[in-house]
Amino acid sequence: MPSHAVAVRRRALVWFKRDLRVCDHAPLLAAQACEDALALFVIEPEWLQSPECDACHVDFALACLAELRSALAERGLPLLVRVGSALAVLAQLHSEFAYTELLSHEETGPGWSYQRDLAVAAWCKSASISWQEFNQTGVVRRLGSRAGWARLWQERMDAPPHEFDGSIKAAASLDQAELPTLASLGLAPHGKALQTAGEQAAQQLLKSFLQVRGYDYRQALSSPLTAEQACSRLSPHLAFGTISMRTVHQATEAAIRGTHDRAFAHALRGFAGRLRWHCHFMQKLEDEPAIEFQNFARVCDGLRESDFNDAHFAAWSAGRTGYPMVDACMRSLLATGWLNFRMRAMLVSFASYHLWLHWRPTGIFLARQFLDFEPGIHWSQMQMQSGTTGINTLRIYSPSKQARDQDPQGLFIRRWVPELARVPLPYLAEPWRMDPAVQRMASCVMGEDYPLPIVDDKAAITAAKDRLYGLRKTEAARAEASQVQARHGSRKNGLPALGQRRAAKASPKPSAQVARQAELFD
Repeated sequence: MPSHAVAVRRRALVWFKRDLRVCDHAPLLAAQACEDALALFVIEPEWLQSPECDACHVDFALACLAELRSALAERGLPLLVRVGSALAVLAQLHSEFAYTELLSHEETGPGWSYQRDLAVAAWCKSASISWQEFNQTGVVRRLGSRAGWARLWQERMDAPPHEFDGSIKAAASLDQAELPTLASLGLAPHGKALQTAGEQAAQQLLKSFLQVRGYDYRQALSSPLTAEQACSRLSPHLAFGTISMRTVHQATEAAIRGTHDRAFAHALRGFAGRLRWHCHFMQKLEDEPAIEFQNFARVCDGLRESDFNDAHFAAWSAGRTGYPMVDACMRSLLATGWLNFRMRAMLVSFASYHLWLHWRPTGIFLARQFLDFEPGIHWSQMQMQSGTTGINTLRIYSPSKQARDQDPQGLFIRRWVPELARVPLPYLAEPWRMDPAVQRMASCVMGEDYPLPIVDDKAAITAAKDRLYGLRKTEAARAEASQVQARHGSRKNGLPALGQRRAAKASPKPSAQVARQAELFD
């Protein structure tokens, strides 16, 4: 009697993580090939309890989920939102729906998410579930060498988007329980005035930037006054995946081709270059997950750990350092969850060099404040701005100079540091220079109404340079710099290997392009 193979019913579970959208979503497209499907987002205790998570992140995600659930329902797909550890939730759903395929995007996230994915992969194998992960950025898994990475990025970004135009047969009811709230998750209100969440908001931002707002991008992105409108403001949406990098890239290239305004095209090309740097930095964490916790250059171990000053950290994190531009930027960030790249760099520079604080605690604090926290970019930038990569220029910002350059009329400082509202403009960048009579006239007595500088600018910078430049001159530091460059450096404009630098008798300073890597993505 002939044997007959039993047909296996293909049922898909689309696992949403940081890809909260419908457009250009490969797992959704793959689910259409199955007989039925359902979608899932897991609010994981590991996320909520991680040191970098803040209520503002959860609030933004919940708002994205509300829009996503509606968009998926229109296409016949239910979105389940569950609270619990991912592995337990996936196992429970498997017992209920017997899905055969788990579909998701790759994620380059913090250490807890990496460990979770390892556990999920092992469980899927033991349960005979096919887990297929799709790329959604330029980050390449198991990359053997950085050589050729730029070409791979270009190929991915130029590929046709994954359009989910049809419908999917639901494996569960479209009627689902209401989404959790911050209160039900045990989170207190965050108090930040956040950007609008969701895929529609992301698409509207992209459109307005490419049609109007991006015209002055190159000139306006450095000042906190002008960057608020002139930057794309897409970074939270890229972080939560309400828009794909490919969508942004292709729309930007189309806008460049479609404009006859050479100045506008030039501005948009500057933005297009930053999209590449975005993935370049994420690739670093993908290639070396340990950089979330330890120095790129291990010769820097012990450099700051034993000198951490809790009082300095408290003043910096509260915007009470006595340096107006630093304090205005910190207070603005605390209120809005966003800050432009140069001012972010200045905050980290001040913490790392003026206050000699280790990048890990300051990085955790900033991760909680940045609505657009992206682990790969964040930890690479924290180390770059702290001088612990071993290969990048030490970028030490003068808060007073930044105030004069980026806020020449004092509008930003007066907005966010109201204690200084009546301080005459010539003193606003350095109010400690006011004599007592001017202080009384301005209703700002230094040390009472506003702090005196927490450290002496020149002395702190001299001490930091002596320690770091002294370390970089050692043979061990030079050798390690070559190793870091070989593993993580840009192949297009990066530093040559140490031996090549010596042979060419080149300056120890990296190229201008490498120096520009210090700029945070906007």
